[in-house]
Amino acid sequence: MIAKKDIYNDFSVIDLFCGVGGLSHGFFLEGIKVMAGIDSDKTCKYAYEKNNHAKFILEDISNINSNDINEYFLNKKKRILVGCAPCQDFSIYNQKNNKSGKWKLLKEFARIIEDLQPEIVSMENVPQLRNYEDGDVLNEFTDILSRHYNCTPEVVNAQEYGIPQRRKRLIILACKKDKGRIELITPNEFRLSGYKFIRNVKEAISHLAPIQDGQVYEKDALHRARKLSEINKKRIKATKEGGFWRDWPDELILDCHKEEKGKSFGSVYGRMKWADVSPTMTTYCVGLGNGRFGHPEQDRAISLREAAIFQSFPDSYEFINPNENFAMMTIARQIGNAVPVGLGRVIAQSIKKHIENSNYE
Repeated sequence: MIAKKDIYNDFSVIDLFCGVGGLSHGFFLEGIKVMAGIDSDKTCKYAYEKNNHAKFILEDISNINSNDINEYFLNKKKRILVGCAPCQDFSIYNQKNNKSGKWKLLKEFARIIEDLQPEIVSMENVPQLRNYEDGDVLNEFTDILSRHYNCTPEVVNAQEYGIPQRRKRLIILACKKDKGRIELITPNEFRLSGYKFIRNVKEAISHLAPIQDGQVYEKDALHRARKLSEINKKRIKATKEGGFWRDWPDELILDCHKEEKGKSFGSVYGRMKWADVSPTMTTYCVGLGNGRFGHPEQDRAISLREAAIFQSFPDSYEFINPNENFAMMTIARQIGNAVPVGLGRVIAQSIKKHIENSNYE
């Protein structure tokens, strides 16, 4: 009989829409072999391969078939297919303004699952997907899975799992019908596994060296903050911890906020609170005017490294290719789009627990 610790050697992972590897890194840290990640964004290649010891495949999912993907799984290994289809079109804003049809990528994900028939599947996305087009998009996806799999959709709050960010996510775990169900592990189980819970902003980033706006910390190129205009320097200095533009004197307030419809905009030009978790990291997470992304104490927006830490990437995670020029907002987009590494570990541990309790020999 195979010892439990050796069971995971029979499985390997392919990550669709992998980005810079937040989800893959969760599996990597949990000891499940990640073979490759597939994404159409070439800027993600360096970080993905450098940190996950897996191959980055530059390809649009719409142009790839199950046979192509199957070649990247190890021979005779049981297959785990995971991914997070780009979710901007399912956000609250884009539900009102959607014209691009990127939700079709979820259909492509379902097509690949149907053709490939991996042993285990995981899909992660925003909770708003449940309501998109009256739920038809998610229902179509789960209906396809249900032909061959037992699937368990669940909305989780990342901060309950020790991730220092206000972020809710929809997670679907699926396995073949003769293997029972995969249940998401509880926050307490995750804590008992040894994962270090971070409860607030102070525990997450207070160990980092102080920097000014426009400065790069000499020992970590990712610990850099955007340069502020003179007016925005005055605005951040006038903002108290946990506050926002209503703290300012009248001469600093934007005209749009003085209008009646703008008085309710409380989520911009804000500072974080030391004793609270961060707001949801977005693709604009290092911009002062794009949300509550001001540092709690220092007169600047958060740095790229701080944003990555709120996404539960290890401090040592490398995003910058030393041999190439890069744009700060490109990396901010990569970080904001990523699956938090901590949630990747939650998914991986849930799958490991399922494997231990099921007959996969």
